[in-house]
Formats: sequence, C-alpha cells, structure tokens
Amino acid sequence: LHAYPYGFGSRFLDERRGTNPEELLAAAHAACFTMAFSVACDKAGFATSSIDTRATVRLVSEGEGFTIDRIVLQMQAVIPGIDETQFA
Repeated sequence: LHAYPYGFGSRFLDERRGTNPEELLAAAHAACFTMAFSVACDKAGFATSSIDTRATVRLVSEGEGFTIDRIVLQMQAVIPGIDETQFA
C-alpha cells in the first residue's frame, strides 16, 4: 500500500492514482472465491487452466455514512475436460 496508496480521492473524486478500502475488500473477496473454486475443482478431479474473478462493489449512502450493500463476483475459468452439467 505504500506504492499504491488509498484514500478519499479515489473513493469520491476522480483520482485514479490509488485505491480505496472498498476496492481492497473486493480484491480480497475475488481472491478468496478464486482459491475456493480452484480447490473445489481439484477435489472433483478437474485441474483449472485459468480462473479470473472480478468483484464489483456497490457503496451506498446510509444516514451520515456509507455501507457496502452488494458485491457482485464475475468469474471466467478454463477447465479442460468439464462439461456444463459437471460445472453446474
């Protein structure tokens, strides 16, 4: 975080030089989901070639503060040898 600071400007202004706590939570959520999905595939006998998970956080005003009311995960994965039924 020393090289990629976070703060108010990246949250509410148009400052693109850093990140903010919500983006850090989103990154952690996506990383955790990706690891869990990879382990589940391994346990089912399917090796993953690639997994890309992106998280979108919605920050809404609530009273005098803000809250995260939604995190949406979108994942794309390449899993050789698996069909849609097995994937589901």
